[in-house]
This record gives sequence, C-alpha cells and structure tokens, in this order.
Amino acid sequence: MFLERLISGIILVILAIACIGIGGNLLLAAVGILSLIGQFELYRVFKMEKTRLAFLGYLVTILYEFLLFWNKESWIEVYLLAVWLVFSITYVIAYPKYIFSQIAMIYAGFLYVTMTLSCLYQVRCMEGGVYLTWIIFIAAWGSDTCAYCVGKLIGKHKIPTPLSPKKTIEGCSGGVIGAAFLAFLYAWIFKDKLAGFGYLPWHFLVMGAVGGFLSQIGDLTASAIKRNYDIKDYGKLIPGHGGVMDRFDSILFTAPLTYILLNIVQFF
Repeated sequence: MFLERLISGIILVILAIACIGIGGNLLLAAVGILSLIGQFELYRVFKMEKTRLAFLGYLVTILYEFLLFWNKESWIEVYLLAVWLVFSITYVIAYPKYIFSQIAMIYAGFLYVTMTLSCLYQVRCMEGGVYLTWIIFIAAWGSDTCAYCVGKLIGKHKIPTPLSPKKTIEGCSGGVIGAAFLAFLYAWIFKDKLAGFGYLPWHFLVMGAVGGFLSQIGDLTASAIKRNYDIKDYGKLIPGHGGVMDRFDSILFTAPLTYILLNIVQFF
C-alpha cells in the first residue's frame, strides 16, 4: 500500500512539473480533465453522475474551459449568472423530475470543483506564474506532510471535530507552520526572480500559512461530504490515493486562495 501510494505520488509530481512548466493549453487541458473527473466523482456521491442534469454540469465545465482558452476571464461573472439561469430554467421545464436541492448540488459541484481548479491555470497565466503556481502545492501538500509528521511525533490533543478523529491540534499547527516555512524557503531561493514581479518572501510566508490552514479545511470539507453520504473514497483512479477529489481536496481551497491573495498583492 505504501509503495503503491509512493509511486503514484511521484508520478503526480512529475506530471505537475511538466504541466506547470509548460503551462498554456497543456495545463488548461489537464485542469479541464481533472475538473470533469472530479465533478463525476462528486455527482456519483449524490447518485446523479449519469443524469441529464449532471451532463449539463459537465457541459458547463467544458464551455468554461473554452472561456479561459479564449482569454475571456472578464466574462466569468456573466457566465456564472447565465449558468444559474440555465439551471433554473431546466428545473422549471423538467419539473417535477428534479427537486431544487439537486439543481443546487449540480451547480455547487461546478463551483466547488471546476471554478476552484481553474485557479491553477489562472495563477499560471499571471506574470511570473511559473514560479507563483507552486505556492498552491507547497501550501496544500506541504501542510499535509508536515501535519502528518508533527502529529505522529508529538500529537496528543485531538481537534474538536468528529470529521477526522486521528488529527491533532499539534499536527494541524505543525501543518500551518510547516507550510509557511516551506513557502518562505521557496520564495527565498527564488527571491531574485520573484522580486522582479513585485513579490517578497514575506508575501509567500503569509500565503503559505493561510494556505496551510485552508488546505486542512479543504480536507475536512471533503471528509464531511463523504461522511454525509457514507462513502470511504470518491474514487479509485489514483492507486493508493483514491480519486481526484481525494487527492486534490486541499488544492480546491489553496488554489483560489492563492489567486485571491496574489491579486491583492498586485493591487497594492
């Protein structure tokens, strides 16, 4: 099990390096494929993955990826409103085939998976994006690794939630501090490159810390959904890791956070 997980992890890192390094349409295609798989896994939890409504959700994701391909990011707000209107119209026309909660689930799946993962591509498209994008993974996977190690070594006090009985306050704190340190170290190594784009090491320290915290919230959010619907894993696509939603649950939070914080830094 450990060897299988290790090999899968190495392959994921290699693919991430290739996609982020090359960027452009390759990264957009990778993000689009991951989004569709993640949507399918989430809709399967709701037992809706093969319904016409779900296929409308997949179509919405594909059209959104084309929106990014055509560099129409300024249209995103209009697109989101248009999508909601389409779902609402579908709800009325198909009534009583679907109930409102199903419409909301399909729309939420698009927001939760597609919109958040697309931030990977949008960060990569920013000036200096080839360096900036890595903070997403450092915050997510760095926090996960540090939290696990610290929790194993000195973890004693359980976090006050039944979502993950093995997580400890010490481990979670170690994840946040570890992610902040790794992000700062990364920024220090590439400080000359990042300075040219207006970013300082302390910017990454903050993004690492906040990202490390939110990555754990992302993990717990995915766990909460699984507990609500009594499932163990979202899928089996990635040996030793589960599905896309199991492996990228924290990325779904660190990617939009990073995109937001980078835009704030640019604003000031």
